[in-house]
Amino acid sequence: MSVRVFVTGGTFDKEYDELTGTLHFNATHLTEMLQRGRCMIDVSVEVLMMIDSLEMKESHRVRIVQACRDAVETQIVITHGTDTMVDTAQVLAEQLPGKTIVLTGAMVPYAFGSSDGLFNLGSALSFVQTLPPGVYIAMNGRYFTADNVIKNRNVGVFEEQTGPGELR
Repeated sequence: MSVRVFVTGGTFDKEYDELTGTLHFNATHLTEMLQRGRCMIDVSVEVLMMIDSLEMKESHRVRIVQACRDAVETQIVITHGTDTMVDTAQVLAEQLPGKTIVLTGAMVPYAFGSSDGLFNLGSALSFVQTLPPGVYIAMNGRYFTADNVIKNRNVGVFEEQTGPGELR
């Protein structure tokens, strides 16, 4: 069984430009991360886009949905920026029954060395192989269903939604 990984950008793949003091995208770190983590499962990596999730538009989500729909694999991991990860997860859940899709990201860029990205990627790869079909978010060793998760911006973690009308 093979796992497809779609890269969409986000903090996961950002790098620091010492001259300008800004974060930017160069190339994905996924292949290096899989090697460093000594991944022993069959993984196919495809870069869909390299954008900050705050810049993600409906057309980007349509592209993600279509890529997941077209994938022969039924187990899919998507690296995504954390700011709008919940929005994308909910769109996928509405449109793609029958596949197990896990979105993950990082609060600190992998290139910084102290990133949570490697751990989150490993967790997502494990969850995608064991969870039933559905759409999930995997962060900090936990998984959440797409319909019951929020990003708690005050503490920088994902949590189960505890009540209606909570801000995301």
